[in-house]
Amino acid sequence: MWAAIKARLRRSEPSGPSPSTEPAAPIPSPGSLPSLPPPSAPPPRRDSVPIDDPSRHFAEGAFGHRLKETTLDDALDDLEIVLLQSDVALPVAEKLEANLKRDLLGRKLRWGADAETAIRDSLAHSVRAILARPPFDLVKAIRDSPTHPYVILFLGVNGTGKTTTIANIAGWLKHRGITSVVAAGDTFRAGAIEQLLVHGERLGIRVVRQQEGSDPAAVAFDAIEHARAKGIPVVLVDTAGRQHTNENLIAEAQKIRRIAKPQLTLFVGDALSGNDVVEQAKLFDASLGIDGLVLTKLDADTKGGSAVSVVYVTQKPIVFVGTGQGYDDLAPFDPDWMVRRLFGEGTAA
Repeated sequence: MWAAIKARLRRSEPSGPSPSTEPAAPIPSPGSLPSLPPPSAPPPRRDSVPIDDPSRHFAEGAFGHRLKETTLDDALDDLEIVLLQSDVALPVAEKLEANLKRDLLGRKLRWGADAETAIRDSLAHSVRAILARPPFDLVKAIRDSPTHPYVILFLGVNGTGKTTTIANIAGWLKHRGITSVVAAGDTFRAGAIEQLLVHGERLGIRVVRQQEGSDPAAVAFDAIEHARAKGIPVVLVDTAGRQHTNENLIAEAQKIRRIAKPQLTLFVGDALSGNDVVEQAKLFDASLGIDGLVLTKLDADTKGGSAVSVVYVTQKPIVFVGTGQGYDDLAPFDPDWMVRRLFGEGTAA
């Protein structure tokens, strides 16, 4: 994201023919023209002054200098364009712009500070404040829960990597000494059941299933009863991928929720879907209620705006991020890692 913002800040002067390529003017004969004083150079255009020219950006003071309002106005015009192109939702872009202006307008900066650095630092601070929701420690939540099994319900649309995420979380918990059982609640797709069975065999984790087309709520109930009988502390409940606009499937998910009584409901979203993931999470939260977010395919997301937007709009924390297909390609979300990814030098736009 920062690479794109910086490129906009460094807009070059509008192109035109260079002096060396212009046709030479005819040379007047001696005495044909009166002697004239050399013309004064026109003042430079505001957008043609280099970004690193302090005179463009700062008003001098006795103990430092202040960022000019014209510089901020230029930056805000360009900033909104880049943020929207980087999958940042409009309300979030407006919030970042307001924070930037409040933070920097008239603020005295130390000698040697430049506009780019001041703008980048302010934006990074605002983004981190959005992302740094109260952290959610899943292991602690499971161990401190007054009742077991601890049930986690997974929701999301088709193709977001929900089933793979469930397997990865099961493996992540196993590495921390916590066993789990998986409820294959996507009974609409035989492929989803088979996929979980393969993961379960690889991980040594029990997968509770029924025939294709069975009642998903019954599958969740069976998995919970199995976990209770065997002393397994966690149940991970898969559900069919569903569009948030499909009323029948939403009603089915509400039934699963009533039966399973999950302590944690996670929305699994595809980071590459941009602002779609924001709208999906918002409507799933309204119809079913979600407690946290899992963003998949974050390794391939070069823009990064969807992560900021979905947290801001839903006011829910990102619990895990997926960065690949392997069992080790899942990690608890770290806001500082995300800020470095968005604002580090050399980051792709």
